[in-house]
Formats: sequence, C-alpha cells, structure tokens
Amino acid sequence: MSRLWRLGLVLCVLLIGSGAVAVVWFGVRSLDEPLRIAAPVRFKVIPGASFARVAAELAAQGVIANPRAWVVFARYSHLAPAVKAGEYEIQPGTTPRELLTKMVNGQVLLHSFTIVDGWRVQDMLGALRRNPDIFATLADKAPNLMEKLGLPGIDAEGQFLPETYRFVGGTTDIDLLRQAHTALVRELDSAWMDRDPGLPLQDSYELLIMASIVEKESGLPQELRLIAGLYLHRLAIGMRLQADPTVIYGLGDRYDGDIRTVDLRTDGPYNTYTRVGLPPTPIALAGAAAIRATSHPDKTDAIYFVASAKGDGSHVFSSTLQQHNAAVASYLAHQRQKAAGDRVR
Repeated sequence: MSRLWRLGLVLCVLLIGSGAVAVVWFGVRSLDEPLRIAAPVRFKVIPGASFARVAAELAAQGVIANPRAWVVFARYSHLAPAVKAGEYEIQPGTTPRELLTKMVNGQVLLHSFTIVDGWRVQDMLGALRRNPDIFATLADKAPNLMEKLGLPGIDAEGQFLPETYRFVGGTTDIDLLRQAHTALVRELDSAWMDRDPGLPLQDSYELLIMASIVEKESGLPQELRLIAGLYLHRLAIGMRLQADPTVIYGLGDRYDGDIRTVDLRTDGPYNTYTRVGLPPTPIALAGAAAIRATSHPDKTDAIYFVASAKGDGSHVFSSTLQQHNAAVASYLAHQRQKAAGDRVR
C-alpha cells in the first residue's frame, strides 16, 4: 500500500468522522430551536402510537424539522415510552425538547364548557350537543337523564351547578354532567348546613327550588339576597309566591314571550298565583350566588317588588300594597314616556 493511498484513507476516515460529528451537532442543536409555526397547532397522540410515528406525523405537518434527531434523543433519554396519549396544543416558540417534556408530563389540551346561571336543563343539553369537543351520547330531550347518572326518580331540572368546567377532548356529555351534578350537591349541602336559622324551608331541595326562583327573578347580583328575603317572607306568612318565572316554566313551549291573564288564572303545579307554597321542582339551574343568597337572605318586610324606571335591571321593593301600586304607576308612566320618545325619533 503506497504512502499516498494510506494518507488518502486517513483523510477519508477523518472526513466521515467530522461529518458524523456535524450531523450529531446539528441534530442536538435542533432540539432547542423554536418550532417553525406561526400559530398554535393542535395535535393528537393516538393511544398505542409509537414515538417514531408521532415524530413522522409532526414532520409531515411541518412542525418538526428534524424528526430523526428528536426520536434518537427521546429513545436514548428513555422518554419515548413515557409519552402520554391525548390532544396537545403546540404554541409558537416551543422547542422539540419542550414539546417532548409536555407530552411526557401529559399536559394535554383542556377544553371548557360553561353552564350559564338560569339556564333550564333543555338549554344545557342543547349547548352540550353543539360543543364539538364533547362526545354526545344523550338524546335531544334525555327524559331519563338522572337515571343515566345513577339517580333514578329525581327530576333533572336544577340538578347541575352553573359554572365553567374544564375537560379533555372526547369527554362524554354524561361524564361532564356527572361532574356538574357533584358540584351542585357539594354547593347545596354546604349552603344548607350553613343556612340562617328559621328559614321556612324543610330541606335542601326546597332551598334549591327557592334559589331557582330567585335566580330567574334577579337582574342584579346585589339584589339576590333581598329578592330571596322577599320570597321567603311571602312563604313564611302563607302568601302565594306569585312568581312569573314559575308560570312561564309551567307553560313550557306554549310560552310566546307574554304572560296573559288567563295564564295567571289557569291552575297548574307551577302556577304560584293559584297555589300556595313552592312549585314541585326547581325551574332553572341556580348558580352558587343564588343558592348562597337564599340560605342567607336579607331580613325584610317587603312583600312586593316591580322593575324600577332606571332600566338597569333593578327593582323597587314595597312592604304595603299602596306603596307597590305607586311604584307600578311610576314604572308604567316611565314606559309610556319612553315609548312616546321612541316614536318621535
């Protein structure tokens, strides 16, 4: 072997070695370079998928520039088998190393669903069906809803606490409702145990029914306790509650936006103009604030109230019929004046 040939062989080995070192160096460097994405990207790791498949799919989407280096790093650091299945949101500026850590820690994307104070169960079910991140299992009306939750014989109205719930994509509607019902039970039991003494209510379910009426009657948070106090005062003295929202609830789909005299005079279980006491079930989903206000109501002699002329959702409260009639007259005069002004414009 000539000296020149041996020198060439050594040079080739050195070049190959330096090339390998360069490949490794660039591969390691790529782990800490921000991903080339301009907006958040959502990606699902399928249960049972290999890390090589995850890397290949992200590379195909243009998220990972050097998938081979990412896979090698994950395998040699023994992190590849620890990647959790689920949906992830990849933010701009994230590096491959940070993304791997996120997947190992199972920091999956959480969606949210808000149950609104004062919704009926049918409103809630409709919103659940429209949410693309919730897996629907319930029929439109779901008449056996509580039975599906393992609580047969209970009316579903009022049984879910309005608030925002966080969940992973694909959570079923039943699982989410079970969470909302558990939250309601916890809130209601706490409020009942901590209630003011002497409330004219027999149990926590009656507290929930009254809270649902307060929820539908209130326009301002600061009036919750006063409205609760007024209705509890009516209940205590044996006066009919005369709550329009209960009549509306009883009308169901027949309600067209107006309550007529015939509606107030037609007897039914939810007509608190014709019957003394509480309706048989809640009429809406009462929020925590309404439940707490009903368990700690303001002490008041007021038994009448009407919307104020301020137009801000507030009311005028009266302890006598004479005062109430004057407040009603003032409100009607304001409405007539407003209507006349609207016609002029």
